[in-house]
Amino acid sequence: MSSPPDAPAIDVKGLNKHFGDKHVVNDLSLRASRGEILGFLGPNGSGKTTSIRLMCGLLTPDSGSGTCLGYDIRTQSDQIKLNVGYMTQRFSFWDDLSIRENLDFVARMYDMPSRREVVDRALADLNLTGRASQLAGALSGGWKQRLALAACMLHQPKLLLLDEPTAGVDPKARREFWAELHALAASGISILVSTHYMDEAERCHKLAYIAYGKLMAQGTAEEIIAAQGLTTWSVSGGDLSELAAKLQDVPGIEQIAPFGSSLHVTGRDADALEQALRRATAGTASRLEPADTGLEDVFIHLMGRSSDNYEAKR
Repeated sequence: MSSPPDAPAIDVKGLNKHFGDKHVVNDLSLRASRGEILGFLGPNGSGKTTSIRLMCGLLTPDSGSGTCLGYDIRTQSDQIKLNVGYMTQRFSFWDDLSIRENLDFVARMYDMPSRREVVDRALADLNLTGRASQLAGALSGGWKQRLALAACMLHQPKLLLLDEPTAGVDPKARREFWAELHALAASGISILVSTHYMDEAERCHKLAYIAYGKLMAQGTAEEIIAAQGLTTWSVSGGDLSELAAKLQDVPGIEQIAPFGSSLHVTGRDADALEQALRRATAGTASRLEPADTGLEDVFIHLMGRSSDNYEAKR
């Protein structure tokens, strides 16, 4: 049975999940289109992975409803699983097998017909053909990552779930990996990816920010930044550590974050923020200039507005 072609990749409403007395996912509603890369961001332990599993029928919600690829997440999880590729943070390789042998082993486990053709296609699609005979144990992090993605793609899924797939991978390999993801999305494959990297978040078509079980913001990067209504100034020069301490708890200043050799100081009241900064830096060597509010500024701000649902119960 094939999935309905016009159905959204994800369309869920009011999902909740408890583990014991912990409310891990709290009233989550979200929609994602086909061929879209949806990025999940949030602090560790915020329910990102649980949310992804709920939305794709891999975990049953306590309450709520929805569809994944047109299938009901409660009653048609078997059909969903046939169309989903799931790449965890730690993909298990057999180090003493080659890339081809690893992929063949996975294809054999899933009893795929025409295994050689399936493996050849996966090798070609992920530019692994030239390294097919190399042992997995000798691969760099970036090539292991590509092998993991090839294994996920063997059964030609319509939806990919990637749980922090580039953790520990160098910037060049991360950039190449994201180029592969965009090529897959352009071919119509939907992708849900959790990440902590702001540069990766900006590569997603849409974003969802989850903090301790609650969806705090969703939309494009530009929409999320605009929705928070933040103003940001960059402060450089002088003793920035002393200035940061001086700015703590000053009215109009909501957030102070080091950015390289400067501070990003952010608030929602633009006039109060500027006046507070000019007073604090008067007569010092510090220089002020307006700065574009970025995703990192926004997510630090959102973290400050959220409460740890685990900590509250202690």
